[in-house]
Formats: sequence, C-alpha cells, structure tokens
Amino acid sequence: MWWFNRKGPSGFSGASTAEEVTAGVDGHCLVAIITGASSGIGLETARVLALRGVHVVMAVRNVSAGLEAREAIVAKIPGARIDVLELDLSSIASVRRFASEFGSLNLPLNILINNAGVMTRNCTRSCDGLELHFATNHIGHFLLTNLLLENMKKTCRDSCLEGRIVNLTSSGHSMTYREGICFDKIHDPSGLNDFVAYGQSKLANILHSNELSRILKEEGVNISANAVHPGVITTNLFRNRTIVSALLNSIGRIICRTVEQGAATTCYVAMHPQVKGISGKYFTNCDIASPSSQASDAELAKKLWQFSFKIVSS
Repeated sequence: MWWFNRKGPSGFSGASTAEEVTAGVDGHCLVAIITGASSGIGLETARVLALRGVHVVMAVRNVSAGLEAREAIVAKIPGARIDVLELDLSSIASVRRFASEFGSLNLPLNILINNAGVMTRNCTRSCDGLELHFATNHIGHFLLTNLLLENMKKTCRDSCLEGRIVNLTSSGHSMTYREGICFDKIHDPSGLNDFVAYGQSKLANILHSNELSRILKEEGVNISANAVHPGVITTNLFRNRTIVSALLNSIGRIICRTVEQGAATTCYVAMHPQVKGISGKYFTNCDIASPSSQASDAELAKKLWQFSFKIVSS
C-alpha cells in the first residue's frame, strides 16, 4: 500500500526489507544474540545478520526447531557462523542457564536483540509465579540483558565499537492500564485482560530501553538501547489467538507486512551506521517515532527498573 512506500528521513520505508536496509553493512567482526530466532521476525533477523557476516547466536525455546532453522540458513549462506542455545524467557532459571552457557563459548557480544514474545489467550502465571506476558516479554529480557551487560561493556572497550541493544515492542504498548504498569497484578493476574496484559508487557519493553539508555549514558558506556515496533506481521505470535490470526490472514495483504519487511527496522537499528550514537529512542519504519506518553514517563521507567530488579534478585 502507498503508506508503506513513503520514505522517511532514513531513506527507508515500511516496505523496505531487512536485506535492503543492511545492504553494504559489514558485520564480520560482530557477534549478536537474537532471542526467539527460530521463526518469524527473529529467524529473518538471524538470516540477514548472518548474510552480513555477523556471528549469530540463536536463543530459542525449542532447540530442535532452532537447529532446523540454522541448517536452513547455512544451506543458503555457506560459511554462516551460527550457534543455537536453549532459552525459555518465562523461566528465570533458564535465563541464567543460557547466560552461563553463552559465557562458556568465550565469545564477545556486540549486539543483543530481545526479539522473542508471547501473546496468550489467558493471563496465566509463569513457573516463577509471574503473569506470563510480563514474565516472558519483559522480565526474561530484563534479566538476560543484565547478565550479558558486562560482556558487552568489555567487548565495547576492547573493540572500540558501539554496542547495541534492541528491544522489540509493539504499537500495542499504548493499550494498557491507566497507570501504565499494574504492579499489583504481576504476581496475581486474576481478572486481567489478556490483550491489555500484552500491551503492558510491550510498554515495559520501551520503559526498559529508556531507563537502560539513561544508565549507560550516565556511566559513559558506548552501548545504545532502543525499542523497535516492527509493524503488523502475521507470525507465530498470534498462534493462540484464533480470531486474530484468522482476521490477519484474511486482510493481511492490505495491512500486514511480510516477515522480510517486519525484520527491517530491527536490522536497521542493530546494524546501520545512521543509528550510531542514538539511544533511548522508539523506532518504526526505520525512523524515530513518538511512543505513548506513558512510554516517555521517566519516573515510571525507574519504578519498573527497581520492581524488575527486585524480582530477578529474589
């Protein structure tokens, strides 16, 4: 559609693909971790980064699916450097185990793409007793980022290259509670609306990026943290939402992007030279955009950080 093709300041549009926005970018000296990399946007992100020479670590819940995805990429990109490690973001123990296993690889880390996400039909609890959307989409990535941050800082110092952290969010972050984050319901999700709980977790992704960016700037660390809305794409995210999935399948050609287009903004923010030095921003269509007022609330971001830190430290 015409609005997809309208180019912004970056020179790219909603119709641009991940390959197009990374054309000419050399990533042979880079290492990246991508969560949820066995399907959808995550898989396309892994493929394109591998195509640009990046050593990719696919963090996946289903290892067999991850290995199949790796084989498919290597078949098309001979010499692609790809590792597959298990990661269940809904489990704090699994996140810690993944960080330890990654550490045993003795690899540096330049890029962290927190891509994985869930949208469930009911607000159930994770194995750690947290509302599942919040646990998987936010807490798991919050802890993962904190556990990998020292590696990223060392890599940044040793290589003199900017590190980049990319949190995938959604325009649905505006569909949340009046107070933004309903902290009292994180441990007791009874009565929560699943769509609103999903929106809350996506709001948390932006607030996490903003507060992390502030902290890194305060420390004088050359690592950026940004949030990305990929657009509406028919992926496995909607596999538990029968009506939503059917609706998207029926009108997808009109409003939905392809996976190749959906991965574009992620790849752009993770790799493009134009994004160097930019941090604490919200991107869509490969350009900086304005999120909701709640997503720009610095005090709410600090409160969420403290709340999240307490959870992962207990």
